[in-house]
Amino acid sequence: MKKVILIKNKIEDFNKEILVSGDKSISIRWVLFSSIAEGNSTAINLLMSEDVLAAISAVKKLGIKVRIFKNSCVIYGKGIDGYNYKKNLIINAKNSGTLGRLILGLLINTPYKIKLIGDNSLSKRDFRRVAEPLRKFGAKINLNRNKTLPLTIKGIQNPVPINYHENRGSAQCKSAIILAGLRTEGKTLIKAKKSRNHTELFAKQLMLPVKVTNKKKYDFIEVSKAKKIKTSFYNIPSDISSSAFFIVLTALKKKSKLLIKNVNINPSRTGVIKILKMMGVNITYKNKKIYNGELVADLFIKSAKKLRCINCPQYLNSGAIDEFLLIFLVAAKAKGISTFKNLSELNEKESPRLDWGAKILNKMGIKTIKTKDSLKIYGNPNIIVNKKIIIKDFLKDHRVFMTSVIAALSFGGSWKIYDTDSIKTSFPSFINIINELKK
Repeated sequence: MKKVILIKNKIEDFNKEILVSGDKSISIRWVLFSSIAEGNSTAINLLMSEDVLAAISAVKKLGIKVRIFKNSCVIYGKGIDGYNYKKNLIINAKNSGTLGRLILGLLINTPYKIKLIGDNSLSKRDFRRVAEPLRKFGAKINLNRNKTLPLTIKGIQNPVPINYHENRGSAQCKSAIILAGLRTEGKTLIKAKKSRNHTELFAKQLMLPVKVTNKKKYDFIEVSKAKKIKTSFYNIPSDISSSAFFIVLTALKKKSKLLIKNVNINPSRTGVIKILKMMGVNITYKNKKIYNGELVADLFIKSAKKLRCINCPQYLNSGAIDEFLLIFLVAAKAKGISTFKNLSELNEKESPRLDWGAKILNKMGIKTIKTKDSLKIYGNPNIIVNKKIIIKDFLKDHRVFMTSVIAALSFGGSWKIYDTDSIKTSFPSFINIINELKK
């Protein structure tokens, strides 16, 4: 039976300090890099979500020992060639596109067929975009209906380096090619549209043969074969995508303040901050520092006095791709018409998020005009919701669920939101933090 949350009252004003769970993108990458390191790696504040636990399960199936303690996780890596490939192996990426796509790069040299599966939502997402370049290394990859999971991969003993042009702004595809390149003799060359660079920063911290040249619109990445990967200790910073829910909740209140501690503010992830600031949201950084190559800070947010509409700059899209549902909520309360373009990638996520963004606003009484890749929002600064709203059948997309909760707490009405368990994929402590803010 699907679990449901009922929200009938807006949240009261608050003045709080919170710590959000560890960054999911970094958590999954730490698991994968640590599994091919030579020795024991330790992380604290590792996100214990279903996506990260799926990554841990995957490396364990490849023969890597993992121990989880109360506040830490230790991975006992066996080196760059330490995976124990077995016949008839099945790896379940569950809901994680990051895990599903990145691990294919590490499996580029498997001598046996490995089957990769996922949940119903992940099995609808495009894996052809990563399969095609990996085939050029020499891997044999068979996709379901030539596009989706389940798939099988059989590697090659001596993969060949490739030239790859990544033009979607997909950090997952770029990262899969980098990981495959680390197993390949010669130089793999990547021209990549700007996207998250956590993999490149990991490579730099671990002193791997990955050279990055930054240009205005593209990054040029040169990857050579890694001989050895060193171990790491990582106190994983808080996830900015998870923090964004509370940033927006604070901004939409009349008299609230919030301090979110130790948040990863990697510039490739702060599109949401830049967009919200353009719209009048009051966000400041405190205690900025560099940690393991990542920029980290405390975020201080105050209620927005006046929200402005926006013609959202498209160059910020890739740095805010997971936060647009929340940005749409802010646009709903801004004065004027906000326009968002070139967002077809949103409908390639766990659910068709561009469609859901419009649907949630329409249920609230906000007018929108949607195309296949754009959304126009007619904001109403005086919006008050006083009707019943039901949110369901969203393919268990955690971000649709959490965005609906923020909308209910911000705008009022009587909301019935299905699939509470969807948050387990990325942010299991979400409801607990909401309850903390209510005290």
